[in-house]
Amino acid sequence: MTSKSVQNGFHIFQFVNAESLQSYRLQADHNDIETTCLHGSWLSDVWKNTATTARSTLSSAFNYAIQALGCTIHCEGLIYGSPSRSLMTLQHRDTPYNNPQIEFKFNPENLTRAKEIISHYPTQYKKAAVIPLLDLGQRQNKGWTSISVMNYVAELLEMPPMRVYEVATFYTMFNREPIGTNFVQVCTTTPCMLRGSTDILNTTLSHLGGIKPGETTKDGKFTVIEVECQGACSNAPMLVVNDDFYEDLTPESTKKILDAFSRGEKPKPGPQSSRQTSENSAGLTALTSKPYGPGEHCSPEFQ
Repeated sequence: MTSKSVQNGFHIFQFVNAESLQSYRLQADHNDIETTCLHGSWLSDVWKNTATTARSTLSSAFNYAIQALGCTIHCEGLIYGSPSRSLMTLQHRDTPYNNPQIEFKFNPENLTRAKEIISHYPTQYKKAAVIPLLDLGQRQNKGWTSISVMNYVAELLEMPPMRVYEVATFYTMFNREPIGTNFVQVCTTTPCMLRGSTDILNTTLSHLGGIKPGETTKDGKFTVIEVECQGACSNAPMLVVNDDFYEDLTPESTKKILDAFSRGEKPKPGPQSSRQTSENSAGLTALTSKPYGPGEHCSPEFQ
């Protein structure tokens, strides 16, 4: 549950129903309300109920808060909608595939690499290695960061586990749920959108069996998400597969890339057009002549 103030003095309290994957918001016109006022025995009911019942439960919860605080709360109504992928994974809940009882340790190669990374930092600041170690753990753990990975990194760096959880939940590059063998990230920010990223996204989803953003194909080969700018705007539209950029895409070239990965091949990354890196798409307009050699066009005494 989160709370934030808005310009009209209202507080917005936001809840997430774990089963229906719906989020709910209540607004109150009392600036001193603490988010903890809505913590109580009724909270478990919110998580257990369906979307329809949860809305009624939340209304009852606000009435409870009124009595407990002795303040006036005005309910502006409930607003519900689908939460973002990151919102759904802000709070860990043990599952058969993600719980602290599942052991995780670096393999010998990664343990050597981890010790080398830690050595880059002063002993008293070795916790600064938390991000590269989480990345190392995610790579070993088939592309996602489980609670066991986080606990292991915390133990290795002698950090409170909560500090590691804070990092893993803040950065969207850490996947809190399992992903497919090939992690496809389609950029849909403005430059890519202006160059046709909507067609690229739709082509990707339909070519992979009609999945939706955030879903994994039935064969476990692909997970597709939308992402913000990846820093390759001059080569838009583009997508990322695992660690590689594929740029200057068309629906046809996108299908070829996906088919290659589906066969277990790795197509050549970079621009999928004829241009080199990020040169002008219409061809070079500068530096078209042979570079000057050492001393050329200098006075004789400097040649």
